[in-house]
Amino acid sequence: MRIALAQIDTTIGDFDGNLRLIRETARRAETLGADLCCFPEQCLPGYPAHDLLERPLFIQRNLNALDELARTTGEMALLIGFAEPHTGPIGKRLYNSAALLAGGQVVSVHRKSLLPTYDIFDESRYFDPSPEVRPVEWKGVRLGITICEDAWNDPTFWPHRLYDRDPLADLTAAGADILINIAASPFTVEKRSFRRSMLQAAAVHLRRPLLFVNSVGGNDELIFDGASLAFGADGRVWGEGAEFAADLILIDTSSGTGDRHPSNLDDDSAALEALVLGTRDYAQKCGFESAILGLSGGIDSALVAALGARAFGAENVTALLMPSRYSSRGSVEDSEQLARSLGIRTQTIPIDGLFQRYLSDLAPHFAGHAVDTTEENLQARIRGNLLMAFSNKFGSLLLSTGNKSELATGYCTLYGDMAGGLALLTDVPKTMVYRLARLVNRDREVIPEAILTKPPSAELKPDQRDQDTLPPYDLLDDLIDRIVVRGLDREAIVGEGFDPAVVDRVAKLIAASEYKRRQAPIGLKISAKSFGYGRRVPLASKWR
Repeated sequence: MRIALAQIDTTIGDFDGNLRLIRETARRAETLGADLCCFPEQCLPGYPAHDLLERPLFIQRNLNALDELARTTGEMALLIGFAEPHTGPIGKRLYNSAALLAGGQVVSVHRKSLLPTYDIFDESRYFDPSPEVRPVEWKGVRLGITICEDAWNDPTFWPHRLYDRDPLADLTAAGADILINIAASPFTVEKRSFRRSMLQAAAVHLRRPLLFVNSVGGNDELIFDGASLAFGADGRVWGEGAEFAADLILIDTSSGTGDRHPSNLDDDSAALEALVLGTRDYAQKCGFESAILGLSGGIDSALVAALGARAFGAENVTALLMPSRYSSRGSVEDSEQLARSLGIRTQTIPIDGLFQRYLSDLAPHFAGHAVDTTEENLQARIRGNLLMAFSNKFGSLLLSTGNKSELATGYCTLYGDMAGGLALLTDVPKTMVYRLARLVNRDREVIPEAILTKPPSAELKPDQRDQDTLPPYDLLDDLIDRIVVRGLDREAIVGEGFDPAVVDRVAKLIAASEYKRRQAPIGLKISAKSFGYGRRVPLASKWR
């Protein structure tokens, strides 16, 4: 059998557009001689649709699109992800399902068994699990069809399993000749090699070919990397899809051969590509054609400017330079050099006059109180107001420039540098910001060397340096990884040799800044645990 794996970029709720994309891709697969073309999980409504799944009209439109697609199928079958109503008297109102379409009708429907409820996943909120799995015969081959998480419970691979069922093993026991997994598996740096190893191990353990087709593109904070895979029963790679791009790969299961578009990216390069894809898709799907950001002369805004230029096109990016009395001459010159190198537009609005007016008007009310971070934050908020004014006036997406280290410790200003419509670096620690910036400069100097080598500073008071109030970033990022991403407690971290006083200080900063993160703009997720809807921590809490 010749099976095509179609990794496509769908938009949530764009039923006409998704249907058109599926049809166009199916026609290409048919031209290539495919017997079956497999599309990703929930490709008709888009994934994840969240509470839109609770709206009857949304579900009906998804069913109408499925019926329309089924009526136009011929000899080549399509495997389509959709939201299926659950009509039984007990259970959630939907199934996460896959329909096999051919000959003008729905041949069979296959429902997701394992519903993830960790990190960003909350599928049990909407879907009921399938009580059983069964293969379907198509053109003399018994297909074992599963959906995403159904492939993530091989007892020989996982030391601790979340579920007491293994749908792949159940389908194999029921006589499946080939296992197919349609997925919307979000990208994280850690998952790139892990997912590949897991799927390969399942193919070898079950002694069945395993074909995996994944979504590609960005939907809100999630980025889907594609990278579809096909393994033979011996674990040999039959085919692989491109990373971070739509692709169609054809697999011949008789000969064990297929198209191979392997990635040559290392993890940092993959993170860079993911951020560009996530930014571009978020902008396009939300209707933004241009971007604006504040350019400070620092490393974070420099990297965001470079990513924005790639995502929007340099001609569609404007940077505001907003120097104050504390801005060094080098910061302004470095920003101008960066803008010239990227080809983005700049506009300069000095903020010292506005800042002085604030100070003058507040002076009677602040009499007797020493100058502190209040005055520093005023500068950040003046800049935030100016950026939002440009965003409102010209309809541009404001790109927030803060990184994960700052967001973790609260080294950022509400309604100031945290203002924005999309935070590109919210899941990128400071040390990684430097690595990605070096990658931007791999072929030529885009980001001036002075930006890469100067000590980080918010430049909100004389001779200010980040390390005046924060631990060194390499140490800080190690602790953030242990506290936020890995969830280790104090004793475990101190047991690894970290200074207890520093651990306590960083943990306190992280806990005290939760209220800021609740008000931060949406960010792009590239790690196992980001500051987004996959992390749910109470604000009013005494736990430290």
